[in-house]
Amino acid sequence: MELGQIDALDRTFALGEARKGYRGRVACILPVPGSGRLAPEEMERRLIEMGFIEGVEISVIHEAPFGRDPIAVRVGEATVALRRRDAMAILTE
Repeated sequence: MELGQIDALDRTFALGEARKGYRGRVACILPVPGSGRLAPEEMERRLIEMGFIEGVEISVIHEAPFGRDPIAVRVGEATVALRRRDAMAILTE
């Protein structure tokens, strides 16, 4: 990993830590092995299919009342429900 990439990652925020009302853009998808129920490659593919592509605007529009999980995220023109552990793979800025 190059220094520029490390600096860019320092400015990112995991969507799984975001509260209701958060707005940002997808910086990258970075699934961590062993953190979810799917293999990292499968998790990345599914998130991309849901519209989480680099640069797209997102906002957290709803949190579940107990435990704030799952969350509803506006991705472009679509609304997607995600578990917070899956949203941890989405880095935003």
